[in-house]
Amino acid sequence: MIRLSIEGRQVEAPANCSILQAFVHGGETLVEGVGCMGQGVCGSCRVMVRRSGDPEVRTALACETLVEDGMQVAFVDYFTEPQRHVYRTDDLGDSWDVLGTISEVFPEASHCRHCSGCDRACPKGLEVQRGVNLAVEGELARSSRVFDECVMCNLCTLACPEHIRPNHLGLFVRRMIAAYSLRPANLMRRLQQIERGDMTIDFDAPGARAPR
Repeated sequence: MIRLSIEGRQVEAPANCSILQAFVHGGETLVEGVGCMGQGVCGSCRVMVRRSGDPEVRTALACETLVEDGMQVAFVDYFTEPQRHVYRTDDLGDSWDVLGTISEVFPEASHCRHCSGCDRACPKGLEVQRGVNLAVEGELARSSRVFDECVMCNLCTLACPEHIRPNHLGLFVRRMIAAYSLRPANLMRRLQQIERGDMTIDFDAPGARAPR
């Protein structure tokens, strides 16, 4: 059994547990949706982690980070920015206007200080700053690849002194590409499955429930 601290409480859990599974194993109740456990959207289990013997506090996702003996964990609350970026993909217009559109919807993106705070905050290790810069330059395809594995945890937004909200910029870029091009066949098939009600959640799948 592994002993660690979660939210100031000492917890014991099997060594093969993720932080999230250890949290449930310790008798706590999940109060937010957790996509990887079939209850909501990804990115809601962002945590700050300090490992035994490591003076640094690092960001991580509780669903994919295995527990370690002596680990200290604190969940990062969700937050909502006072101002949101509002746009409609139907109104994007011609692809020749990409640079102007990004500048209009995300004007703060061009103010990047190149401090790399977003890179250090990203629990997936994405080159967030590079993705932002590529978007500003109009390199949509290259920018979208940077954000392919983004889970919208918002930690990059928390770290950005210019309030750029890089993850939302990445989502906007990917939506722009979809609006300007043919939809992928696999995506169309998946949407049809959802509309027909064929998509179901398997609560007995490996990792869907905390180990006992």
